[in-house]
Amino acid sequence: MRDVAALAGVGLKTVSRVINEEPNVRPETMRKVLDAAERLDYRPDINAGNLKRSARRVHTLGLVVGNVANPFSGAMSRAVEDVAGRRGTAVFTSSLDDDPQRETQIVGEMLRRRVDALILTTVRRDQSYLVREQERGTVLAFVDRLPSGILADTVVSENASGAALATRHLATGGHRRIAYLGDMHTLWTAQERLRGYREAMSTAGIAADARVLEDLSDEAAAYQAVQRMMTDDDAPTALFTSQNLVTIGALKALRDLGLQRAVALVGFDDIPLADIIEPGITVVAQDPYAMGRIAAERVFARLDGEAGDARTEIVPVTLVTRGSGEIPPRAS
Repeated sequence: MRDVAALAGVGLKTVSRVINEEPNVRPETMRKVLDAAERLDYRPDINAGNLKRSARRVHTLGLVVGNVANPFSGAMSRAVEDVAGRRGTAVFTSSLDDDPQRETQIVGEMLRRRVDALILTTVRRDQSYLVREQERGTVLAFVDRLPSGILADTVVSENASGAALATRHLATGGHRRIAYLGDMHTLWTAQERLRGYREAMSTAGIAADARVLEDLSDEAAAYQAVQRMMTDDDAPTALFTSQNLVTIGALKALRDLGLQRAVALVGFDDIPLADIIEPGITVVAQDPYAMGRIAAERVFARLDGEAGDARTEIVPVTLVTRGSGEIPPRAS
């Protein structure tokens, strides 16, 4: 605050009044203080009244997930909480709702609370805005999606190879008209899964791009896409749904059309009750609990003093056959 006051040419008390949004500060003075704070990358510490400046931890961990309503995020959060609980550390969890603007907003709020570390599932294309925070000593780890513009420990699934595995499974079953239904194209996971699908289609000698649908961010969008797709004269005989909410939407559409036993379906990531539905849903299953556990363990290892280059851990996926992915292609 002293640095901000000096740069803005005002007193320390004035900086405090601006930062705490107290009334009766002239607009031009407020602008000078805020401009100085931005130039110095000043961030108020809401715990400063209770903590003396030291290397002491506050025993809190920030966890930022894509969408807390997604079962994948829930399982990952559970794992982080389990590891943190054994270390006497509280976890603050927030959902991005896959909104890039919320990423910087939520991360900023967590950093104001001076969490010891952050575990993030990213949405923005670039995370270089966190480099300075990393240099200050905040431990960072990324989970599910690779960051860009920064080096830090990262935990991801076998996205491309898992998507190729699903696509090959359908092609081996005799399908040639295999549609891809993907998440938002800006997400790294979606890009990797589409890459795996295309590589497997190319290996099988099948044209891919004509049946690629992207930017299906929820069940409703996937439902509508499948409803439209299946009315075509050249409708696909198989679907690869590359995200669990997309799988649920596609499944509902097939059931409403009476095609759940006629069109093959393989989803990326498991869904609730997948083994109870008839036919059971074939999936490429991730292990979100393992991903969250490994990310939390990496964070505590760094907090305990482990040095060295950033590491990327890749968690294997598994093809789970239950029936929907084994439906043979129907006659044209």
